[in-house]
Amino acid sequence: MGPGSRVERVGVSFDSFADFIAMGGHGFYVWFSYGASMLVVVANVVVVRRSRLRCIRELTDMARRQRNTEAV
Repeated sequence: MGPGSRVERVGVSFDSFADFIAMGGHGFYVWFSYGASMLVVVANVVVVRRSRLRCIRELTDMARRQRNTEAV
């Protein structure tokens, strides 16, 4: 590439919002993939939070039981 060569960048453009949603006929697969990915991410967050709360609850119960047995 010499000083006279020119590099053009080709961007993705759509004529309308409907064309954007359709994604050239591949819209179903594209948006389904995004939706499935988002569902997995949200499910992962929910599972981790529930596990964390359950673990905290179990540790609190264990500490409470230990304090009760030491007091007796």
